Amino acid sequence: MDVYHLLRKLTIRKIWNFLLLSISYLLSIVFKKHFLWGYPPNLAIEPSSLCNLSCPECPAGTNNLSRENGFIDIELFNKILDETGLYLTFLALYFQGEPFLNNRLFDIIRMAVKRNIYTATSTNGHFLTIENVRGIIESGLDRLIISVDGTTQEVYEKYRVGGDLKTVISGIEKVVKWKKKLHSSKPFLIISFLVLRTNEHQIRDIKELGKKLGVDKVVIKTAQVKDMSCRNDLVPAGEKLTRYKFVNGHYELKKKLTNRCWRAWSSPVITFNGKLVPCCFDKNAEHSMGEVGTTDFRDIWKGDHFRNFRERILKDRKTINICCNCTSGQTIFVGKR
Repeated sequence: MDVYHLLRKLTIRKIWNFLLLSISYLLSIVFKKHFLWGYPPNLAIEPSSLCNLSCPECPAGTNNLSRENGFIDIELFNKILDETGLYLTFLALYFQGEPFLNNRLFDIIRMAVKRNIYTATSTNGHFLTIENVRGIIESGLDRLIISVDGTTQEVYEKYRVGGDLKTVISGIEKVVKWKKKLHSSKPFLIISFLVLRTNEHQIRDIKELGKKLGVDKVVIKTAQVKDMSCRNDLVPAGEKLTRYKFVNGHYELKKKLTNRCWRAWSSPVITFNGKLVPCCFDKNAEHSMGEVGTTDFRDIWKGDHFRNFRERILKDRKTINICCNCTSGQTIFVGKR
C-alpha cells in the first residue's frame, strides 16, 4: 500500500522532471561538468529545530546548533509549496528537532497532501496522544517514522536521554489501533532503530517488538558520530553495524568518498527559517545557498552559489566538510511485519 500511495502522487510533469534531472546528473558525472535540468523531486522541510530530548549525538538535543531555533511560519511553508509543489513527489517534514512541537504540524501536512505530495514525518514518539494520533490519520499523512532505540528503558534512555519507552510504545499502539478504527491504510508506520554499542544486542528484540506491535516495517540504521577524531563509546563493536573504521586514532568512513552526490541534485533541505541547504548532513546550515523567504526557490536552485557547490562535489568532494562524514544509504537491515 505504501508503494501504491507513492505511485498515486506521480504525474506526467513529475516523471518528465525526474528523467531530465537524472540525465543531467549522469552527464555531470561523466563529463565532470555541471548540468542541471529540472527541479528536486524530494525535499525536506524543518517544522521545528527544537527538541524535548537530549540525545548525545544530536545538535538539537544537546543545544549545539550554531543557528537560531524556532518553528516554520505557515506562510513561508505555503510559499515553498507554491514554488516547488508541481515537481515534488516526496516531502520529508523533519530535519533537526521534534516536528510535533510545532502546533501547526497538522495544517502543514494537510497543505502538502492537498497538493498531491507524498508526505512523511519522523518523531521520537512522545507526543502520540489520542488527539494527535487522530490528527495524523485525518490529515492524510503518508508515512510516520518513530524512533525506538532500545527495547528496555535502561537501554533506551542511554541514547534517548530524557525519554520514556513506555510512552513511545503506548503511542505506537494508539497509531495501530486508530488506523484500524478509522479504516485507514495510512500512515505507513515505521520503527527506526539507530544501532549503537548500547543497543546492538537488541536488534533481534526490536524486530520482534515491531512484529508484536503490528507496525509495517522496522528499519535498522547506522549512527553518525559528530567527532571523528577520537574513539566514541556509542559506535557499535560489531563491524557490520557501523559505517566507520578506526584508523590511527580517528574514525574514517569505510566507504570511499566519490566525487558525486545524487542528493545535491535531488534532495535539498530547507530550515525552519527558510535557508536552503544541499542535504540533511548540513545540520548547522553552514552551506546555505540562499533564503527562500526572500528569493524564489527556483532562482536559488539554479543559481551560481549552488552551481559552484555541485562543481566542488564533482571535482574534489573531500574538501567539503559535511561530505567527509556522509553516511548516505545508512539503512543496513530491514525487518518486515
